[in-house]
Amino acid sequence: MNINFIKTYLTDVTYPTKEQQEKELWDVSGIIKNKSNQVFKFDTRNLSSFKEGVGKKSHLKTKADKMVFKIKDKYLLIDLEELHNHIKDNNLKMINIKEIISKLDWNIVL
Repeated sequence: MNINFIKTYLTDVTYPTKEQQEKELWDVSGIIKNKSNQVFKFDTRNLSSFKEGVGKKSHLKTKADKMVFKIKDKYLLIDLEELHNHIKDNNLKMINIKEIISKLDWNIVL
């Protein structure tokens, strides 16, 4: 979980119960400061190493609304419903985050 993102960019922060985190697959909920008045659930897991490179796995059953990527000194927020639809519509197994940004309507760089 990226504590710096939470402290710097979210208000009205709440954390899931252990059961919610395991079943609903989200890490924190809150409002994005100066960007929204809506409460979102976020997947804030750090990047992991895979054979194919560094990245994150996402589950279609997640209740998270947004996925957070730390890229250098910035945070990229991506809408998970839109990302999952793009993956399903294009029959993808993996995506390159730099390539996908321009193909998605909802993303924010903080």
